[in-house]
Amino acid sequence: MKSQMQRSFSNFFFEYETPRQVLVKNIKVAVACRIIQMGVLAYIIGWVFMYEKGYQTVDNAIGSIFTKMKGVSFTNISGKERIWDAADYVFPEQGDSSFVVMTNYISTVGQKQGKCPELPDWKDKNKCISDANCDEGKYKRTGNGHMTGKCINETSTCEIYSWCPVEDDRQIPDPPILLTAENYTLFIKNSITFRQFDVVRSNLVESVNQSYINTCLFHPKIDPLCPIFRLGDIVERSGFNFTEIARVGGAIGVLIDWDCNLDLSIRHCKPKYEFYGLYGTGKNDKEEKPSLGYNFRYAKYYVEDGVEKRTLMKVFGVRIDIIVHGRAGKFDVIPTLTAIGSGVGIFGVATVVCDLLLLYFVPKRDFYKNMKFKHTEIPEETPTLPQSHTEKDLPKE
Repeated sequence: MKSQMQRSFSNFFFEYETPRQVLVKNIKVAVACRIIQMGVLAYIIGWVFMYEKGYQTVDNAIGSIFTKMKGVSFTNISGKERIWDAADYVFPEQGDSSFVVMTNYISTVGQKQGKCPELPDWKDKNKCISDANCDEGKYKRTGNGHMTGKCINETSTCEIYSWCPVEDDRQIPDPPILLTAENYTLFIKNSITFRQFDVVRSNLVESVNQSYINTCLFHPKIDPLCPIFRLGDIVERSGFNFTEIARVGGAIGVLIDWDCNLDLSIRHCKPKYEFYGLYGTGKNDKEEKPSLGYNFRYAKYYVEDGVEKRTLMKVFGVRIDIIVHGRAGKFDVIPTLTAIGSGVGIFGVATVVCDLLLLYFVPKRDFYKNMKFKHTEIPEETPTLPQSHTEKDLPKE
């Protein structure tokens, strides 16, 4: 038993087993095998290594955004002249990565708390015939205040306690009041960090200096690295019509994409700008959609003759969301060996396919089966009964 175990251990450590190879001269199968192998080789070299850069380790960027709007508009409404600058039309004003540029508005001046008629709506949800239709102390979802229990005959609506007069937003100004907003300019300053590679980059790359910034305006072919964008161009490149989106508002996504190959010079790590329409009235919208556009309200409060009043503004504007996506890759041995190992494993597909062709589809498949597989049979041993003492004593003939 001991010698058998020693022999087994010796065979395990000092003997090498290799599968049996059969050389088959079949043109069709050989060509199929080489085509599959060439396809696998093209996939490994072309897709895994060249396109996906499977030999690199990858890190994602951490980024920050600073923005600044510039531009002025002039309005003359009912003889009231006014200049609008960035402090008036940008919300919020801190220069964040998400902000709104006002392009249209409805202003309700001199509101104060009191009793006044509810605003009639186009679906007649606020309509009343008698006081019985106005439940005192209750509030309608489509209303603007709490009902007092009275029906005003002049307007056929309930009397409410609210900020009076009630805002009338049934007619949106057309054309937009701040249509010249398309000429506003947006300056974007973006910095990113690849922590794994200790690399910090800014969209103000080596070729972008102060004199260049003072004169450039972004264009995807002429000035693709200029960080200054015209608002009208941003909207048009996102697929929207500026006049329409300025009237009812909408949302635009600005994508700053960093795809850096750190095996090359760091100067080649540059941003690419892309623009997407997130919500609004697009050029390809054929069906009318509900609740299009983007708007919000804010109020300016003041005291006049001891009474608190406010000016309510319903703002329509272009909401801009700036999104940063950064990815950097650099050569590393471990992903390289992993990619090579997986590629070598995929080469086995050619062997499996060709074996199936030989064993099941070619005319001489039975002959190939006999050549590939060696069949052995273990002979059955007939058990020998032990001899008795009487049989041992008998003379042998």
